[in-house]
Amino acid sequence: MEYRQFGKHDLKVSEIGHGLWGMGGWSDADDKQSMAALERSLELGCNFFDTAWAYGSGHSERLLGQLIRNHPDAKIIVATKVPPKNGKWPADPGDKLQDAFPAQHIIELTKRSLENLGTDSVHLQQLHVWDDNWADDPEWIEAAQRLKEDGLIKLFGLSLNRWEPWNGLKAIRTGAVDAVQVIYNIFDQAPEDQLFPLCQEMGVGVLARVPLDEGGLSGKLTLDTKFAEDDWRSGYFGPENLKPTVERAEALKPLLPPGMSLPEMALRFVLAHPAVSTTIPGMRKLEHVEQNIALSDGQALPAELLQQLKAHRWDRKVAPWSD
Repeated sequence: MEYRQFGKHDLKVSEIGHGLWGMGGWSDADDKQSMAALERSLELGCNFFDTAWAYGSGHSERLLGQLIRNHPDAKIIVATKVPPKNGKWPADPGDKLQDAFPAQHIIELTKRSLENLGTDSVHLQQLHVWDDNWADDPEWIEAAQRLKEDGLIKLFGLSLNRWEPWNGLKAIRTGAVDAVQVIYNIFDQAPEDQLFPLCQEMGVGVLARVPLDEGGLSGKLTLDTKFAEDDWRSGYFGPENLKPTVERAEALKPLLPPGMSLPEMALRFVLAHPAVSTTIPGMRKLEHVEQNIALSDGQALPAELLQQLKAHRWDRKVAPWSD
């Protein structure tokens, strides 16, 4: 496993982290399978685990807490998130900060997450959605500072709305943001425009989420793919999105180097950007853990291939089915 500096902070993180969303809220999640994946991930050198209270109302946090108890001497870096009080995903620009993240809500949900995890503090607490109209309201900054002063968190960050990497630049410029989590993959390259350069300038850690486009870059989707009705992906890969995703994924396959799979190329693309501190694919199965972590070998994609992949950028707008 290769490790990277987390922004300007005194923290080295595995460049491939472990995302726990699928362990808490997807229809085919299985706790025994999830714990086996977490154990193997840690064994193979992953030290960064990203969860959230909203992933099963604390369920994935409790699974991660079990991993921590199983390995009391291991250095396990925990990132979690505060859900918006008003329950809106993505953030609504018409709402005020008080509607989504009043200070007391941020503090209370952080304490609830700590109870789920069974720890006294977390390395990184994040707001699960964000709108830059809130940046001028000092309450979120004061809440973050209080959590740090009380020793409940070490760093504070924002998880940016899907396909809105620009919607966080103002907050970052306040200097109060230690890390941002953003969707970045072969399709979603917009963070390269403004967000990544600003993060590099300000020393902000970057968590690249959804590196495989929720499975769109897995190479497994077909026009006949269907998910269970209670699975979030059934909406995301509905009629509006499934067909163009399959077509765009197929268009990438002729670029694959000999012996390389589409998921491997997709993950190596994400790791190629120097602003990325870690990428956090969801890994519920042992095979996914072993396949993904094996890619942390210091081997880069050829510069020519990276340039070709730039042409596959897909700028999308938020839609009712996308969150």
